[in-house]
Amino acid sequence: MSGALLTGLSVVVGCRAADTDGITPVPQLLAFLPWLLAPLALAMLLALFARWRTGLVWGVVVLGAVTWFTEPYGRTSEPVGSPVAELRVLTSNVQFGRGTPALVAAVRRERPALVFVEECEHVCSRTLRDAFQRTGGPFPYRQSVEGAGSDGSVIMSRFPLTRADGIRSTMGMPGAVADVDGHRVRLQLAHPMPPLPGQVGLWHQELGELRAYAAADPTTPTVIAGDFNASQDHAAFRHLLDTGLRDGSRLAGAPRTPSWPARTIPALGTQIDHVLVSRDFSATDAVFLTVTGSDHRALLVDLTLHQAG
Repeated sequence: MSGALLTGLSVVVGCRAADTDGITPVPQLLAFLPWLLAPLALAMLLALFARWRTGLVWGVVVLGAVTWFTEPYGRTSEPVGSPVAELRVLTSNVQFGRGTPALVAAVRRERPALVFVEECEHVCSRTLRDAFQRTGGPFPYRQSVEGAGSDGSVIMSRFPLTRADGIRSTMGMPGAVADVDGHRVRLQLAHPMPPLPGQVGLWHQELGELRAYAAADPTTPTVIAGDFNASQDHAAFRHLLDTGLRDGSRLAGAPRTPSWPARTIPALGTQIDHVLVSRDFSATDAVFLTVTGSDHRALLVDLTLHQAG
């Protein structure tokens, strides 16, 4: 039993060390890498009872690797230019629109400048338009991909938006360019397919499209926000960060805060909802909000845009 546990854990940790997501079930387990300490503790306890020294040494090696990889990934350096604008960004997966009423309440309460909404089907889209985008509403600008179920996505903005191509994907990923107090900021909603068995290749491909988008224009301030269906323990997500993007929640001092699943045991979940920003931004606060009806928590990040250094 102890040997089987250690073998399975070693495969997952080995893929993490090799910078690969492997094949099912490795990508699914990598999302919960820090919580693999629980079965690891059981394996070491069984090895202790069996007086299996090799198993104990093996367990210590795996423990060291898991502990090492639990450290937040990515850069955290501050921009050198002067601040030019402040903006609050909210991203929320409303799970087939079920969390829409709670999201409307959160938007009214938190007053973000940019809102990224995933799984916003037709009723959700219409509700947001009625609540915020009527004449004189707080969000006069919008880009969206209309769709049923999980396919629909919406970006709402207090800043003027110019339509951008977005990313072709299974679920909607609209894009735009915002005029933030006279400064161009690229906006891209993220919602790649999850790494379900049989669809890991598609998940990799769509995260790769997000990486290509980030790398295509490294000089323009950029915000990519949404449900990435990936954590920092996935190689495909780290490769996205390697383009120079920074995780807003980490910049604000809240790395690895679980955002999914929110309905069961949130504290034992994983962070797959992110606000990624280019090096032009700093972040002062990040808060995860409960959205009743959704299996995701929303993420609210306060950003400051700086002049290019």
